[in-house]
Amino acid sequence: MVSKISGIAALLGVLGIALGAFGAHSLKDKLNPENLLNFETGVRYMMYHVLGILLVNNSFLKDGTKLFVCSFFFLGILFFSGSLFVISTGFIEAKEIWFITPLGGLLFISGWFVAAIGFFKGNADN
Repeated sequence: MVSKISGIAALLGVLGIALGAFGAHSLKDKLNPENLLNFETGVRYMMYHVLGILLVNNSFLKDGTKLFVCSFFFLGILFFSGSLFVISTGFIEAKEIWFITPLGGLLFISGWFVAAIGFFKGNADN
């Protein structure tokens, strides 16, 4: 399980770098500064949480806790970063999915909170 989650996180890292390059090179002249900044925020939070997945997944936490936290982070990436990508590029208007971005942020916060509890409790797998 650990290697599959880390593998998915690594692929998300590849996607994050590709999206960052796409935003910097292809969208720079197509988006207004605010939308470009929103796109970059999506990439940045995606990469933070890819690293978070790798950190948590390769920690001493119990497998169930790892899966729980990583699931929060995966869904947070999908909802938070994904919504910023589609809104900033104009595929969907913000008023249509306004609630998705904060829901993703809540998932990120929840994941970090559960991770913190696990680390403080010494929720070790051994």
